[in-house]
Amino acid sequence: MDIVIRPADPGEYKTLGEITAQAYLLDGLLAFGAEDDWYLGELKDVAKRASGADVLVAARDGDLLGGVTFVPAGGPTAELARPSEAEIRMLAVSHAARGRGVGHALVGACVERARSTGCTGVVLSTQRTMHAAHRIYERHGFVRVPERDWQPIPGHDFTLLTYELTL
Repeated sequence: MDIVIRPADPGEYKTLGEITAQAYLLDGLLAFGAEDDWYLGELKDVAKRASGADVLVAARDGDLLGGVTFVPAGGPTAELARPSEAEIRMLAVSHAARGRGVGHALVGACVERARSTGCTGVVLSTQRTMHAAHRIYERHGFVRVPERDWQPIPGHDFTLLTYELTL
């Protein structure tokens, strides 16, 4: 069976939150590098994200493989999107499902949502070490825009790289 991309069901929020948190933990992506990192709670709180954005999941044969948060243009949870841009946030694929096209399918679904809603572009933030994710973004036509890189934690040397896609 193929990968199905669909809106997350509230009954799946806890599972998706764990997939997302574990992806960040196991890949060493938390700014403070520990399970007590404040961002871990944000990653697990899918209900909060779903209240201000579209949370999509990738599933195969009923199993959740990963998910992503799609923030439509003007969405309240956007961090760097301009008024006519959509934003992709918190893309995560379970370690067991990596290398099977799950991340590619999730990004593709976000790009299609942005197109269908009349957005002029899509923007996202990523970390320097997320090389596999960078390849996915570039395959979809995203380009680096260093002038939009930013630091989410004031006073800390932690910079997020910005990619954008013009539609």
